[in-house]
Amino acid sequence: MSLVLTAFVTAVLLGMPLGTIATSVMNGIGSQLGELSMVFGFGAMLGRLVSDSGGAYIIAHTLIDKFGRSRLQLAVMVASFILGIALFFEVGMVLLVPIVFAIAVEAGVSILYLGIPMAAALSVTHGFLPPHPAPVAIAQVLGANDGKVLLFGIIIALVAAYIAGPLFTKIARRYAPGAFKMTGNLSSIGEVKEVDPAKAPSFGVSVLTALFPVILLAITTIYTLSVHGGTAPKNPSMIDSIIEFIGSPSVAMLISLLFAMWSMGWARGKKTPEIMESLENAVKSIAMLLLVIGGGGAFKQVLIDGGVGKEVAIMFQHSNFSPLLLGWLVAVVLRIALGSATVASLTAAGIVAPLMAASGVDPSLMVLAIGAGSLAASHVNDAGFWMFREYFDLTVKETLQTWTVLESVISVVGIVMVLGLNLLFH
Repeated sequence: MSLVLTAFVTAVLLGMPLGTIATSVMNGIGSQLGELSMVFGFGAMLGRLVSDSGGAYIIAHTLIDKFGRSRLQLAVMVASFILGIALFFEVGMVLLVPIVFAIAVEAGVSILYLGIPMAAALSVTHGFLPPHPAPVAIAQVLGANDGKVLLFGIIIALVAAYIAGPLFTKIARRYAPGAFKMTGNLSSIGEVKEVDPAKAPSFGVSVLTALFPVILLAITTIYTLSVHGGTAPKNPSMIDSIIEFIGSPSVAMLISLLFAMWSMGWARGKKTPEIMESLENAVKSIAMLLLVIGGGGAFKQVLIDGGVGKEVAIMFQHSNFSPLLLGWLVAVVLRIALGSATVASLTAAGIVAPLMAASGVDPSLMVLAIGAGSLAASHVNDAGFWMFREYFDLTVKETLQTWTVLESVISVVGIVMVLGLNLLFH
């Protein structure tokens, strides 16, 4: 309610015509929830099936045994990084939260202790690495080589994920101890059933079910990169169309959910009503999350339609910064003002493209500088902020102390490393 109310008040203060405000709010909610509602819904159901059958418990136990309790953060970070390359940030969060929760409960550690490295790893892949939408789109605008962006991006992303993940957790625990007290049930997951290990599925089947969307999306990514060089074909063949179809996040999640209903349900002798109960409980637990994210979308759209992005562009038109620093700074200001990392990065790319051509800066480094800026200071106008808050049952203050600072750390580490690489290779 407060997000939608804020959107209306902001629209009036920005001087938008009163007749267009409701449409802008509706467009914001619709664009934010269009595909996300299916991804969240199906993802929550899939996670719930893996959890209710004991699959998440088995995955958690195996990882704790293999890595030991002292290296769990690193294990979660590396796993999230690998999965994050193939998954959109939101999809990665939906799939990984139930597993991270299960590991935390089994290991007897705070959920946020493992949640921060997971979020850091997913966030860096979203901001720096093709085939994610923002890096690919900026690379096209600036004429950068996707392979070079990926190579430099992996170096920056790994360092940023480690600093904003395991290292940052140590600092965050000191100044926001309340956020790390959550060890029991999460409202976004609902009540977790007691598991009988003897009746639980094997580790292999559990991992295959949990990662099925990753496999489908990875097939699409690898196929597009290897067969078409990362761009969509002009005249797609039948196989191109099929690969593109299964690579859509909502379709991948639907196929994966059907597989999970079989592997975690029917194949284990469960009756259909029992499976349906798990699916219903999953949807109940994320209802508030969907509404909150929709409200964030309304606020973001009002800021964009009210001309905030254009005003920022005018501010930076005649500045004398280093082009890399300028690209980062413009993206930071747009991110804080608009909320959307993708909108911030694309607008920033349009502003710095003419300057970059004259300065001789490597376009791939400029892509990463803008990518770093677009992650900074995520707050109440960003869907990621509300996802993190709702999933980890935090207050708004605790989310600002952890998630917002985490994103800003990634942004600063990112630009420092871009400038360092520029010195090395210039």
